[in-house]
Amino acid sequence: MLELCLLGCGGSMPVPGRNLTAAIVSYQGRKLLIDCGEGTQVSLKMSGWKIRNIDVILFTHFHADHIAGLPGLLLTIASSGRLEPITIIGPSGLIEVVTGLRVIAPVLPYSIELIEFHGKDKYFQKIGYFNINILSVDHGMPCFAYSIDIQRSRKFDKEKALKNKVPLIFWSKLQKGEEVKKGDKLYTPDMVLGHRRRGLKISYCTDSRPDKKLVEFVNKSDVFICEGMYGDDKELDKAILYKHMIFSEAAIIAKEAEVEELWLTHFSPSMVEPQAYLENAKNIFKNTIIGQDRYVKNINFK
Repeated sequence: MLELCLLGCGGSMPVPGRNLTAAIVSYQGRKLLIDCGEGTQVSLKMSGWKIRNIDVILFTHFHADHIAGLPGLLLTIASSGRLEPITIIGPSGLIEVVTGLRVIAPVLPYSIELIEFHGKDKYFQKIGYFNINILSVDHGMPCFAYSIDIQRSRKFDKEKALKNKVPLIFWSKLQKGEEVKKGDKLYTPDMVLGHRRRGLKISYCTDSRPDKKLVEFVNKSDVFICEGMYGDDKELDKAILYKHMIFSEAAIIAKEAEVEELWLTHFSPSMVEPQAYLENAKNIFKNTIIGQDRYVKNINFK
């Protein structure tokens, strides 16, 4: 089971009752954070999510509403007793931005590994349980969308192992994914494991215009978290100017990508009641919800 929580749903600046952008994924006790706007720590504490096991922090881009909460979070993690390294991933500028923010968080009991990707391609990074797919998207500065895949282990197939005449003493290693060689005979995990099973996929995109590459990237996601900076279709010109999306555009992506659920987030401060515009999305993609700070869902393997 995977746990997913929206920590903040605001864009540009915080407003009462709406923290700035962040989301967190937890699987097998390990956690991955996407963005870290102001208020992220507050939502984490209110939700009861422990921060010591945050292994990875992903940044979409470096506008303040996505990153200003980082120094305080790093210091709070330090107070939790963490000693293991933390990996931070982001687009061009990551090293400079994080180095600057750490002027007020200079001493930490753990190391930080910064992974900065450049250019306009897709990228992939595996950290622990998290398979992190990365796509450059269309914003006013280098910006990424992320897709987090959790692979599901294959079941041990005793009949298959016996049919392939695999010695019993090798079953355990093969089940763990290791290969075993005895003499000139090579035993592989495929000789004892059943068919591959569907895993879990969470996709996240804020601060971008729609793009066909994005549809392909988020395809078949269990949850697609997407910005809806503006709810009213009349705001399309403004969305185009500032390279954001309106609700209906996010819904079109969700429909074309055949995702299970669409969570709208990253709302403009001028949009006091996002719920008032929900039908603009639901008329296109029925399984749409308006994100709220600290909205949590448990997602199980099918």
